[in-house]
Amino acid sequence: MSDAARNNVAASAGARAGMSDRFLRACRRQPVDRTPLWIMRQAGRYLPEYRALRERASFLELCRTPELAVEASLMPLRRFDLDAAIIFSDIFVPVAAMGAAVSFEPGPTLAHPVRTRDDVRALRVPAMAETVPFVGQAVSMLAHELGGRVPVIGFCGAPFTLAAYLVEGRSGGGFEQIQSLMFRDPAMLRELLDTLADAMADYLRFQIDSGAEAVQIFDTWAGLLGPEDYRAFALPAVRRVLDRLGEPRVPVIYFALAAPHLIDLAAGSGADVLGVCWRVPLDQARRRLGRNVAIQGNLHPHALLAGPEVTRARALEVLESAGPEPGHILNLGHGILPSTPIASVEALVEVVRNRAPAPKRAEAAEPV
Repeated sequence: MSDAARNNVAASAGARAGMSDRFLRACRRQPVDRTPLWIMRQAGRYLPEYRALRERASFLELCRTPELAVEASLMPLRRFDLDAAIIFSDIFVPVAAMGAAVSFEPGPTLAHPVRTRDDVRALRVPAMAETVPFVGQAVSMLAHELGGRVPVIGFCGAPFTLAAYLVEGRSGGGFEQIQSLMFRDPAMLRELLDTLADAMADYLRFQIDSGAEAVQIFDTWAGLLGPEDYRAFALPAVRRVLDRLGEPRVPVIYFALAAPHLIDLAAGSGADVLGVCWRVPLDQARRRLGRNVAIQGNLHPHALLAGPEVTRARALEVLESAGPEPGHILNLGHGILPSTPIASVEALVEVVRNRAPAPKRAEAAEPV
């Protein structure tokens, strides 16, 4: 990393000394001076400097080269006053270490989809510190570069979402293969989910041991399932990840996309924070979830495409909807879009910086 880059990070760290725990406090539903903000896919193609970096290296090279992964991870922190840095990687990095032949065209594509029990049993559960050491190196380097300015978030794909790709062999479509497998051979699907859960638990633990202060589990395709099938397959797999994660525990965020019908069940995952997409207003999510879990979200990513004024208005609506209770992290309802204007992200950051949390409403006294 260049001396100029180090100086930028150091200067920002000095300007925000003592503020590194805002995001972590919100994860634990503790009071904060203002709502913390980070953005899913915050290191991505909407940034011109990231596009320039991609001209020098492929996506997988960025993921597998710690210096480049750290460089990408720091890019949004240099531009914006964000409250967490997520390590630049991909949910398929640990899956490739399990023996799956993955390429990106541009989405993940499997040379040999998992279609039989022999295919499942061919997947290994390796020691991630040995098979993907570059991920731990990147997390450690990123934490060092940030110097306590903000925490580092590690992440993995949820077992069901990874299984959806593995069984289908590619992204897109209705994932017919895994949905038919669920009815045709549920025992095989459970074996696959257990294998993935064990591997992801080790992968998250490796990132935590390397310096991640929080982790997120992305369940992009959980919304394909109805409540009963979610309860039978996806949810137990997430619980297995958390059960095997061990101590010490850092805050765990669980994000299921397009799953408003599953939010009550997802609250039983064991995660500390639930990511909520834009399909559920946050005040409704609060009522359904109670006070035992924090929430993250849920500005519609497409709102930013309309420019700064719309972004400001919609961000304020999200903050109002979240209410005065502690335990809200502002984020988008999914990843930021490549065509997002920089000015819209600047407007989002401005709204959050200038808005202190509303005072907590006094609860009505019990009748005597």
